[in-house]
Amino acid sequence: MNHHFTLPNSGHNYDAKASKMGMWLFLYTELILFGGLFLVYMVYRSLNQDAFLLASFNLNVWMGTANTIVLLTSSMTVAMAISALQKGDPKKSIFLLWMTILAALVFLVVKYFEWSAKFEHGLFPGMDHFNQLPNGEKLYFNLYFFMTGLHGLHVIVGGIFIVIVVFKIKSGKVNKDRYQLLENSGLYWHLVDLIWIYLFPLFYLIH
Repeated sequence: MNHHFTLPNSGHNYDAKASKMGMWLFLYTELILFGGLFLVYMVYRSLNQDAFLLASFNLNVWMGTANTIVLLTSSMTVAMAISALQKGDPKKSIFLLWMTILAALVFLVVKYFEWSAKFEHGLFPGMDHFNQLPNGEKLYFNLYFFMTGLHGLHVIVGGIFIVIVVFKIKSGKVNKDRYQLLENSGLYWHLVDLIWIYLFPLFYLIH
């Protein structure tokens, strides 16, 4: 008589591992993208040290610092949300995820006011005042708007990802036994945080 034995949740475990591996591969490509941009920044900065320094005085260090604190806090809340769900507390997990989303909105609002100030001073590429700047300062602001804008886009995508996870938790599709989607959203959000930790000193703390 043949007996067939199956490991409980073996299919789920395989899917979870595949999902996590896929997320890590995706994050790796993101690191390559921003790593290339950081390399470009370092080359241009080494060739235009004085111009980059002068241009950096136009940034608001306090706003940059506030956004750094906001993102660091959001990384903590998303990590706590994962832990809460693993312990079987979906309500606490959802609350912490909403706090993470709130932090993302605060970050974007601060960035909006910061960018608005640059527009008012004509420092956005293509504006009359910008066109009169030395080439080194133009390079600085081109990199600043492109890199922080790309990062801001990642913040928006990460926030949408987390909102989707919140509704998945509410529906029970993501739970203490199946939390890989939440974990993947956390990994993505930590990447967003990590990128900003490099952007902040490169643009704001040159002096």
